[in-house]
Amino acid sequence: MNIQELRKEFPSLADGRPGATTIFFDGAAGTQMARRSIDRMNRAMVDDNANFGGFFDTSVRAVELVAETRAALKDFFNANDVGEIVFGQNMTTLTLAMAHTLGRRFKQGGEIVLTRMDHDANVAPWLNLAEDCGLEVKWLDFSTETYDYDLKQLDNLLTAKTKLVAVNYASNVIGTINDVRTITARAKEVGALVFVDAVQYAPHGVIDVQAIGCDFLVCSAYKFYGPHYGILWGKLDVLESLDPYKVRTATNSAPDKFETGTKSREAIAGVLGALEHLKAFGMAAIVDYEEKLTGHLIAGLRAIKGVTIHGKLQGRVPTLALSIRGKHPAEAAKALASHKINVWHGHNYGWEPVKRLGLLEAGGVVRVSLAQYNTREEIDYFLEKLVALGF
Repeated sequence: MNIQELRKEFPSLADGRPGATTIFFDGAAGTQMARRSIDRMNRAMVDDNANFGGFFDTSVRAVELVAETRAALKDFFNANDVGEIVFGQNMTTLTLAMAHTLGRRFKQGGEIVLTRMDHDANVAPWLNLAEDCGLEVKWLDFSTETYDYDLKQLDNLLTAKTKLVAVNYASNVIGTINDVRTITARAKEVGALVFVDAVQYAPHGVIDVQAIGCDFLVCSAYKFYGPHYGILWGKLDVLESLDPYKVRTATNSAPDKFETGTKSREAIAGVLGALEHLKAFGMAAIVDYEEKLTGHLIAGLRAIKGVTIHGKLQGRVPTLALSIRGKHPAEAAKALASHKINVWHGHNYGWEPVKRLGLLEAGGVVRVSLAQYNTREEIDYFLEKLVALGF
């Protein structure tokens, strides 16, 4: 993959713009937008700006745009039907809505399994559900030595009462890529639904919901070079069996019954543009390039005394949680920002994993996350500044 050609596809990185001199190591919190996504959004707002259902051309084009995006997402997830694609404001909103919907099905005395590695958007909605429905919450832990889940522990957590297992495909803190296929298969043995948060995985790997076997999978386009918009995939038969809260004028069929109010046509267009960008460069080439970048970054960090990487060295996405001896995470992030290096600090909404690492009271971690547009030169500059700043 030609990195210089790829970087030209991101207007924010162009010469003369602030991004040209900024190092964006903040992809896990949101990536820069690809040109195709921006162009699609502009076109939707200028040429296709009408609501759905009209006989006039602008409305017809708006409907066609949504249909085209659903078809592209069907391929992106390897879904069976375009009706399995649900749009929403973001992953958190979609998850809260689905938890609310499942609350009409689950009965007191049931059990759900959550994890100590998940973003709070895949924890708090289910805790709310458990409180409302009288469900018992069980926790799947991860090892602070291997940074993987203990799947033997999972067997002890699953029972005939288990109604739902919520798990992350990849951690937004420690970067672990989890074996969601095995977790799903074991959950299915007891008849549980499986909800997968793929927000951190989607920019860095190929998603195949057929191979995973889960019931739901969610992600956010702004993590893979598109706009702030969320997407939920669900098995069509499961979606059709659910009774969500909706207005009376909405149909009783998926996906319409889950998409409350008027959809953001321009955001949906931007999602399509982001998918076109990924297809143009190819996920295999992107994954290969990012793995090499991550290896270079990890090697450099391990050579700096006082820097601890909380995470495995392989089998991960390019999101690293760091502790720097003698430095508060906010202090380190602020110092790096003065050199136009964008990193995040704190718990990054990964309340459970940061707490499990014993770092919540210490201010969390410094999170460094790479994206496809980053370079070895940027990594070298970052490592140089860490050393120069006395870290």
